Amino acid sequence: MSQIETFYDVMRRQGITRRSLLKYSSLTAAALGLGPSFAPQIAHAMETKPRTPVVWLHGLECTCCSESFIRSAHPLVKDVVLSMISLDYDDTLMAAAGHQAEAALEHTLEKYKGEYILAVEGNPPLNEDGMFCIVGGKPFLDQLKRAAKDAKAIIAWGSCASWGCVQAARPNPTQAVPIHKVITDKPIIKVPGCPPIAEVMTGVITYMLTFGKVPELDRQGRPKMFYGQRIHDKCYRRPHFDAGQFVEEWDDEGARKGYCLYKVGCKGPTTYNACSTVRWNEGTSFPIQAGHGCIGCSEDGFWDKGSFYNRLTDIHQFGIEKNADEIGTAVAGGVGAAIAAHAAVSAIKRATSRKDDQGDN
Repeated sequence: MSQIETFYDVMRRQGITRRSLLKYSSLTAAALGLGPSFAPQIAHAMETKPRTPVVWLHGLECTCCSESFIRSAHPLVKDVVLSMISLDYDDTLMAAAGHQAEAALEHTLEKYKGEYILAVEGNPPLNEDGMFCIVGGKPFLDQLKRAAKDAKAIIAWGSCASWGCVQAARPNPTQAVPIHKVITDKPIIKVPGCPPIAEVMTGVITYMLTFGKVPELDRQGRPKMFYGQRIHDKCYRRPHFDAGQFVEEWDDEGARKGYCLYKVGCKGPTTYNACSTVRWNEGTSFPIQAGHGCIGCSEDGFWDKGSFYNRLTDIHQFGIEKNADEIGTAVAGGVGAAIAAHAAVSAIKRATSRKDDQGDN
């Protein structure tokens, strides 16, 4: 295996102490949802394991995943790019361009066969032999297959790479497809979102570098540590949903009081992501906190599921507060009906019994 500097080697060269490394490891363990006992394991991995070469490709996309990634705060993206990994190719972030950039890609693919992680942002179009997306004079489809061939693992950044997103929405004239439709012989970690949360992106990389394996995935290939719960489950507006307190239309009294946004289209009850816990911009906020419902951007086919403001129709409301009177009346009516039915049955039994007695006499 080619010798590559470890994470700690780079940190020491930058004047960072071991104490700072241990503090970083503790913060990283917390960000990954791991217990304090994992901090020493992370520190040990950073001290001993070589930096992993990463090739980052761009297909049909808007670069929002890269924009999110560079805003990571825990860990800072500069630490990820300059210390934790060896980002050998990314035509958006690298200084090189043209033939120099393509030469860097070929060098990495040849030198680190079977060792590098392939990160893919965007997706390949299949129509017209892939000619709707050209990189370095060749279809992105060809570049993707070439880079995936000797990759150790593949990360699908964002909903474009994971599901196809807007490019694959109906009628999909370019025949854009998610990368798992093209690459079928490699493990693919899907990190969907439009874009994914910055700390989710860096957290996935940190986990893989620390433990040397793919994180536990759900049945759709998403890391459970970030996509194991619905946004609805940890949403701070959830008590209003349970109480039947909803925003009926934008800027009404319910909106001013911070009521649940379900009736104006929030897809939080059907969307699996960490938005309501990790949040955005160093944990400052997320769309629901800003007053807009979740649009379900991390779910497959969200562009083709109707308006972002259409109310979900298959969610059962509870509504204790709002419907207490109605529920009480319904329960009372049900009890009354049961009493009446019981009385009727008892009367019939008594009448039958009397007839039997008279017949015996």
